[in-house]
Amino acid sequence: MDVRVAVAGMGYWGKNLVRNLHELGALQMVCDSDPEREQVVKDTYPTVEFTSGYADVLADDRLHAVVLATPAVRHYQMAKQAIEAGKDVYVEKPLALTVADGEELNALAERHGRILMVGHILRYHPAVVKLGELVDSGELGRIRYLYSNRLNMGKIRTEENILWSFAPHDISVMLALLQEGPSYVSCQGASYLNKGVADVTLSQFAFPSGVRAHIFVSWLHPFKEQRLVVVGSEKMAVFDDTAREKLVLFPHKVEWKHRVPTAVKAEGQPVEIDSAEPLRMECAHFLECVSSRNTPTTDGAEGLRVLKILDACQKQLVEAQGIAPPTGIGAAEEKPYFAHPTAVIDEPVEIGEGTKIWHFAHILKNSKIGTHCTVGQNVMIGPDVTVGDGCKIQNNVSVFKGVTLEDHVFCGPSCVFTNVFNPRSELSRMDELRPTFVRRGATIGANATIVCGHTVGEYAFIGAGAVVTKDVPAYALMYGNPAAQNGWMCRCGAGRLDFGAANETVCPACGRAYVKSDGDVAPREG
Repeated sequence: MDVRVAVAGMGYWGKNLVRNLHELGALQMVCDSDPEREQVVKDTYPTVEFTSGYADVLADDRLHAVVLATPAVRHYQMAKQAIEAGKDVYVEKPLALTVADGEELNALAERHGRILMVGHILRYHPAVVKLGELVDSGELGRIRYLYSNRLNMGKIRTEENILWSFAPHDISVMLALLQEGPSYVSCQGASYLNKGVADVTLSQFAFPSGVRAHIFVSWLHPFKEQRLVVVGSEKMAVFDDTAREKLVLFPHKVEWKHRVPTAVKAEGQPVEIDSAEPLRMECAHFLECVSSRNTPTTDGAEGLRVLKILDACQKQLVEAQGIAPPTGIGAAEEKPYFAHPTAVIDEPVEIGEGTKIWHFAHILKNSKIGTHCTVGQNVMIGPDVTVGDGCKIQNNVSVFKGVTLEDHVFCGPSCVFTNVFNPRSELSRMDELRPTFVRRGATIGANATIVCGHTVGEYAFIGAGAVVTKDVPAYALMYGNPAAQNGWMCRCGAGRLDFGAANETVCPACGRAYVKSDGDVAPREG
């Protein structure tokens, strides 16, 4: 298939894409709003057409694909228009400026059967390709740590900060080498030239396998440095894109002598790699995917994974340090709730005014949390969970799908909810969830367990360590394993209700009156 493409944007980076695609024989048209660039195209590429209108590109049936090298703020809208016009799309990093926009582009490309590729150029660098082979083959041993420095005194942008400008490349490589996403992200940065636009950021990552990583990026550095270091148990690898030897292995080891670690150094061993230009390899890969309909190495899904990590880093810059997101997202949204920088909040969620979410909590998508709630350290809520107003969920509690907490429920530290009655690790039973309802004002003590499929009545009081295996009446006092009813508790939680032989009583602590009828307790009316 003779693939014909148009490049939209012939600026700082776009001119390199134009050159490579022309040399590959695929460039049909260039689109740019700058009239001076029309003359450059006519002089340099006389067989290539030029237009200042993107609509001309979208309407041209000769074009199979569009390559977007425009400012990041325009990526989403232009990519969307191209996909809807039936074009395959290559978009320079980042894919979009919000996770929601990235998800929409992926869904749109799948629905229209279009190729969507993101320009993470380092994935096509021969040194990075070779490094991936070394990691996969086990030559480095077990990967322990990796870090990247991408530093320069070069083009300084105001439409996007350094995180969004430099870090996507390194995040993409990190994900490819480790084949897993981070379980923990932190990011710090500073603005020196333009208020709210980060010039320097340091992002740190922890992965489920135990690997740690950091990415340091800056455009305020006295010299250019593009270096990636991968530390393995057997060897260390250094990819330095500014050096003559791009990839070098160091068989350094650590030996333990007399219970003391001792570094044993060895000479670096340059690795022979292909001399091909990374951008040429990337462009050729895109054209091949358009022709063959194969999925690109850096497809939209990979671009979305990178975007989500950028978004997690950016949230910390906004919430902890007041550093603005890239242009197009707008100023940091004034949230009606507080979330600690280490908390992870998936979108979409609803969180009410005055709610506080503390260290390392994780709120999963489609969950709803009411107003003035307290969500303690290391709490997980969701997905698809509803928490009412004024609830307090103490440290180390997981509120799983299928559990509903009404208003003013108290969940003590490390109490447990289940949602599958007979779980097996090798069998998925998520379609067998048994719902659990905790009614208004109920208290669940520390380390108590609520077995799924039951209802805890309003203002019931579950003692510490109790195991609830049946429905709990309103105002009931329960403790033991299995939990048994041992009286009644007032709404205030400070007084036990003693009915004796009567059907009415008054709380000795607050004076509220109650009646008992057919074994159920309720406040006395009037």
